Amino acid sequence: MSETIEQKCIAKGVKLTDQRKIIARVMSESQDHPDVDELYKRVSKINLKISIATVYRTVKLFEETGIVTKHEFKGGKARYEELSEDHHDHLIDIKSGKIIEFVDDEIEKLQKKIADKYGYRLVDHKLELYGVKKKS
Repeated sequence: MSETIEQKCIAKGVKLTDQRKIIARVMSESQDHPDVDELYKRVSKINLKISIATVYRTVKLFEETGIVTKHEFKGGKARYEELSEDHHDHLIDIKSGKIIEFVDDEIEKLQKKIADKYGYRLVDHKLELYGVKKKS
């Protein structure tokens, strides 16, 4: 089982107040890539005393300590997800904002092949695909 954001904070020596624990739990339980406003809505359902400023500061702290990663997908607010050891790419529905995470071995091989072709060793990459749902 992978570590939760709270466990990662403890391992990295990040001080966890009760409010930060709630934010960490909500982020760990998120199945999507919420922006700060969405996180604020979710944590407010648990504790009305958590301000949006606290959510912003906490998310920034988690990002700075390498616990979450920030995505700035085209045309939208910054969105966050827990930093993972497992690589994946993103397909973003430009109408609904839905984000699909995927891994494709063929794409991975092609990226390496392209880097090799130009005399490079690939050390990192980020792939974001944008689309609209086909009509059935």
